[in-house]
Amino acid sequence: MLYRFLHSVIPPLGKAVWRPTVTGLDRVPTAGPVILASNHLSFVDSMVIPIVVPRPVAFLAKKEYFELPGLKGRFVKAWFEMLGALPVDRSDSRAAIASLDTALGVLAEGGAFGIYPEGTRSRDGRLYRGRTGVAQLALTSGAVVVPVGLQGTAEVQPVGSRRLRLVKVTVAFGEPIDVQGQYDGVPPGRARRQITDQIMEEIQKLSGQEAAGVYNERPADA
Repeated sequence: MLYRFLHSVIPPLGKAVWRPTVTGLDRVPTAGPVILASNHLSFVDSMVIPIVVPRPVAFLAKKEYFELPGLKGRFVKAWFEMLGALPVDRSDSRAAIASLDTALGVLAEGGAFGIYPEGTRSRDGRLYRGRTGVAQLALTSGAVVVPVGLQGTAEVQPVGSRRLRLVKVTVAFGEPIDVQGQYDGVPPGRARRQITDQIMEEIQKLSGQEAAGVYNERPADA
């Protein structure tokens, strides 16, 4: 019941409060498997995308968010479930494989899966090099990839802040990228790298960020 209440209230309220500028939404398929590959600036990115996309979008989230005790824990769990979040154990050495399997499960059922190829949020505003898991998902599942460029979400909840602010947010969706049959005969590692670089190039065009040219390493306490 709590889930249904949050699902009926939060997306309309979020759009009414932040009034995000959204472009290219018609590029997101209304049905069938799709990967939404976005830049990552803030914790709220996983709230903004599901709010503006008119179909459920699954994201991965730390399993600790689903295990908090008491009434607050029930609310937080329902909140993340409403947003389409799926629990993942980051402390498990097999987490990366489990995450890939979870994503493939969503796509196999014709769902939409959101992913941040940078791996973790940018703390300096630059766009970091993409990791090739997004390409592996596309090649394995057959899903198209829609690049997403977010602007302004870092100011909604600055790094280290617990409070949300009312600032201008822009969400731009790019042209779908279909990799099926495009890399036949190309060594798998090279194909994954080329696909990922293509996706990140499109994300950069949409977000307007400076390219860092290196990977973004996750802080030890993230």
